[in-house]
Formats: sequence, structure tokens, C-alpha cells
Amino acid sequence: MDLAAYDVLSTAVLMLGEQGAVAHANAAAEELFGVSRKVLQGVLAQDLFEPDEVLQNRLPGALRGEYGTLHYALIARRRTGDVPVNMTLLPLAGAPWAAVLELRTPEREQLLDRHHAMTRERESQRSLLRNLAHEIKNPLGGIRGAAQLLDGELASLERTGGDPSLRDYTRVIVAETGRLSALIDRLIAPQGEALQLSTFNIHEVCERVYTLVRSEFADRFEIVRDYDSSVPDVSGDFQRLVQTLLNMARNAGQALTEGRRSEAGREYGEPRLTLRTRIGHCLYLPHSHGGLAVILSVIDNGPGVPESLKETIFHPLATGRPQGTGLGLNLAQEYAQQHGGLIEFESRPGHTEFRLILPMEMS
Repeated sequence: MDLAAYDVLSTAVLMLGEQGAVAHANAAAEELFGVSRKVLQGVLAQDLFEPDEVLQNRLPGALRGEYGTLHYALIARRRTGDVPVNMTLLPLAGAPWAAVLELRTPEREQLLDRHHAMTRERESQRSLLRNLAHEIKNPLGGIRGAAQLLDGELASLERTGGDPSLRDYTRVIVAETGRLSALIDRLIAPQGEALQLSTFNIHEVCERVYTLVRSEFADRFEIVRDYDSSVPDVSGDFQRLVQTLLNMARNAGQALTEGRRSEAGREYGEPRLTLRTRIGHCLYLPHSHGGLAVILSVIDNGPGVPESLKETIFHPLATGRPQGTGLGLNLAQEYAQQHGGLIEFESRPGHTEFRLILPMEMS
């Protein structure tokens, strides 16, 4: 059996012998207990946890397969502090080991539940918005058409001495209804078409976004490129990943150049945006059992995400900018999830990091 395959799992896995001693531990188990697999080998499973009478009584029978799959909550011992875990013990018949023991921390399970709930909530919101947008678009088209007819009438009156300034009002109506119509089109546009997959270096995406952001914002802030050259080629939809990272970078650029950042610039230092790539280990993604992932980070030293926006920042129409549409990060999250990944963030004044996490198994 290829034991290296277990190292890509995000959950801790221990292979147990007939007496309950650890025969093998994966990388996530090393991380959980804070020791190497060599140290874990030979240790009795029950000694890895706080004393528990139920575990001590049931473990011998569980190793013999008397209980089928055993689920139990325990407290794992580790040097940096004990941690609660949910244990699953699966007996193995005809295998080199008596059983496999999987350990999950509640935080990982809560993260999974959170991402599933966020996905369901976003789908429900998008469905509601699409229905509402269809209801709005018809009368909006009528208003635009009437304004265009009125503009034509005013143009005729202007040629016979009418007030030319009156057409300014109709032009505003036409322009604003056009803007709203375009916004509605973005709301109701289907985003679920099949991905156009190809294989490419993820830094090609970063460089495309770097060029676009530098062109859009000129020299209003420094852009730092911090790439990990060991990141392998990935398989994905190049254009959608460019759009995803671009939306994240534009969001950061706007935070650096608008509003509070300009007022508090001295406090946070010279404005800076960083594009960073890394390979992540033991990451848990909603639709992935593997723990390896490519992480594309957009980091800025702006004022941070307002507290009032943190819970809804990926919702459609959620924005903290007067001229914002609230669709950029929503669309970026949707594209990330189409690739089996997600976008997460952490933010405080002076440091905001949005991370696009893509599973390595798409590579």
C-alpha cells in the first residue's frame, strides 16, 4: 500500500496494529500531535488521549471488529495544549494493520459546515435576485424607451428654438437606466457553464492580473510579486481564474486608493498590494478530500474590511463603496467554487489578505 497517499489528506490518520500501537501516521497526524511520525510509531493509541474509561474498554473489541465503525469524542494530548477531536476507528480485515484511526478537530468540521451553508445561502440569494431582476427589467426597459422618445422630441424642439438644456435630463435617464440594465444582466447571467479547462502555470494568471491592475491604478501604490516557483502547473479555466484574481486585486486596490486609506495612509505606511502564491498543506476544502492546495493571496495594507461587512462580503450587492456594485467578490467566490476551491479572508487595519484556495487534484 502506498502510504504516501495518506499525506495529502487533511485529517489525521493513524494505522494501528493488533495491540493498538501506532504503526504509521500521516503528515496531518504529525501536525495534530506536534511530533514526528517516528515518535508516534509504537505508541499505544489510548496514550495519545486524555484517560478515557470507555475508550480503554472498547478499543480491544473495536480492533477486532466487534463494533463495526466506532465513533467517539476524545481529548488529544499534544505539547502545545490539548485539543478536542472526533475519532473514527475502522477495523481492517485482511490488511497489514488491524484498524485505521481518523481524527478530526471540531474546527475543521465547523469550517466544512460553514462553507456548505455559505454555498446554499449564495445559491438561494442568487435565485431570489434573478427572479427580482426579471421583474425589474421589463419596466426599466419601458422607462428607457420612453426617455429615448422624449429625447427625440426635445431634439426636434431644440431645432425650432427650444431649450437645449432639457435634453440633459433625458440623457441622464437613458444613461442611468442603461447602467441599471447592465447591472441586472450581470445578476441574471448564468455562471454555471462548463469550465473551459486547460493546463497552465498559475503565475501566468498572476502576471495577467498584475499587468491589468498596474494599468488601472498606475503608480498609486506599490505592487509586490511574491511567487513560489515550486507551484506546479494547474488545470482550470484560465479566463475565469484571471477574473477571480482580478476582482480580488481590484477590491484591494480600491481599498488602498479610496476613502479611509487616503486619510490614514501614514498610519499603515506606504500603500502596497502583494500578489503571493504558495502550496498549502493539510487544507480542508468543501469538495476535496486531499490536503494539498495552491493558494493565491492578495494582500494590502489598507484600512481593512469594515466589521459590518465581514459576514456578508461575498453576498451579491454587498459593498462598502458608494459606487460599488457588490458583485465582484460574489462572482469571484462562485468561480472559485466551480473549481472546487474557495476564497477566504482575514482582515484588520493595516493588513487584509484574501486567499484563493484551489485543490491540487485539479492539477
